[in-house]
Amino acid sequence: MSESLETAEVAASDAYLLDQAVIAVREAGSVLRERFGEVVGHRTREELMRALAANDDAALDVLRPRLTELRPGAGWVEDELDGGALPSGEWWVVDPAEGNVNHLHALPDWAVTATLVRENQPVLTVVHLPLTGETYTALLGAGAHLDGRPLRVSPAADLGLSVVATSQARPEEDEEVVRRVGSSITAMLFDALVVRTSVPATLHLVNVAAGRIDAFWQFAGARADLLPGALLVTEAGGRISDAEGRPWTPRSDSFLAAAPGVHAEAVATLSR
Repeated sequence: MSESLETAEVAASDAYLLDQAVIAVREAGSVLRERFGEVVGHRTREELMRALAANDDAALDVLRPRLTELRPGAGWVEDELDGGALPSGEWWVVDPAEGNVNHLHALPDWAVTATLVRENQPVLTVVHLPLTGETYTALLGAGAHLDGRPLRVSPAADLGLSVVATSQARPEEDEEVVRRVGSSITAMLFDALVVRTSVPATLHLVNVAAGRIDAFWQFAGARADLLPGALLVTEAGGRISDAEGRPWTPRSDSFLAAAPGVHAEAVATLSR
């Protein structure tokens, strides 16, 4: 079989996997939507962690069997705080409740995500927002879409006219990283038009892919935070790097996604 024919067959297979992953992620989203409502108060960290885990488990009860059936040989990653490169082969990188804390506080900024990673390259991703019903998808080499409509990053060419965003450091993050986050926000407040700071990262990244936000950066990001958005942004025509402008990999200690016209300015600001 010729190499071009093999490539076409892989692409067709991945397109089918994406369609089926969309169904699974939407079903998991429906489960979490039914659990969404009043603010859930917690008196201790242990109570909070149990509530977060209960949301994760409710979505995973749908996602794990569906996605495992689609790709039985793929590994499975569901810890949203894990970082670094994956071992060789295929892996499902899943965040069953991206923005879980927001969900528990009756805030609308949460999603369900699933990404198939092959040799550390995301090849397909689904990000579903259950409260709006929106589903963002990307397939390597085939573009990024919102409910079937093509996405394109912003044509912005001036950081001073740009809306930019970042996520805070993770709980119990290293002090040096926390200070780096703070200094980067200060720098962007001087150079950009508007700076948005909130979690989760994925929702900022879908906005970069859709052209609503011009740049997003984060330090010490986790795989589940960044892989879905990395594929969405690149397939929508954006640029991905670390904060110094070097090629980004899951091993990188920083992440930048931007419209091509402001990428260099964003790197310069973050490198100060």
